[in-house]
Amino acid sequence: MSLYERLKEEACEANLQLPEHGLVLFTFGNVSVADHAKGVFAIKPSGVPYTELDPSMMVIVDFDGQWIEGALRPSSDTRTHALLYKHWHDVGSIAHTHSTYATAWAQAQMDIPIFGTTHADHTTVDIPCAPPMNDDMIMGDYERETGQQILDCFKARNLDPKEVEMILVGNHAPFTWGKTSDKAVHNAAVLEELARMAYLTLQINPTAPRLKDALIRKHYERKHGPHAYYGNP
Repeated sequence: MSLYERLKEEACEANLQLPEHGLVLFTFGNVSVADHAKGVFAIKPSGVPYTELDPSMMVIVDFDGQWIEGALRPSSDTRTHALLYKHWHDVGSIAHTHSTYATAWAQAQMDIPIFGTTHADHTTVDIPCAPPMNDDMIMGDYERETGQQILDCFKARNLDPKEVEMILVGNHAPFTWGKTSDKAVHNAAVLEELARMAYLTLQINPTAPRLKDALIRKHYERKHGPHAYYGNP
């Protein structure tokens, strides 16, 4: 049995959740799952349809994007995931999709405004859209630079990846993450729904106002604050 068997099984199951939630078509997207103690992560193989995936196909790489184990080529986004894991030690899983509404906002190079309490249940800020990559970055180590885009956006906006677990990459698509693979995939589904709701809001009222601060704080803190009371243990 492989040293990374459980990691591969978790990564495979997480990837299979993407089509179940309608977040991917064909071979779009990927999920990775990290083991920070070992300094490695498991990720979907490149170009393999979700219907054909099984745990043995998952590829193990380190946080420099170097191959460790697996018979197939890892996802083309591997170096993006690797850079984020290297810098964000609390992130246990990353999901990348090209879900329709979130990707449309990324292509429009626009943050997703916080219009309602559904959004505030998950984060207190607009969903950030990182600026498109410049030509030097594109011609360089493109996938690693995509990770750098994300890191630079969070640094520029003084955002905490433990509090804002999602981003749009300008002209590209969304990335989400979490402590677990279930949370990373959950955030991908939530982001797509927030993107759809925001789009519909602007269709109904192009001048719709942002959610007032008191409601933002109330809805976020009742789920995430020190005195949270949403849900059960």
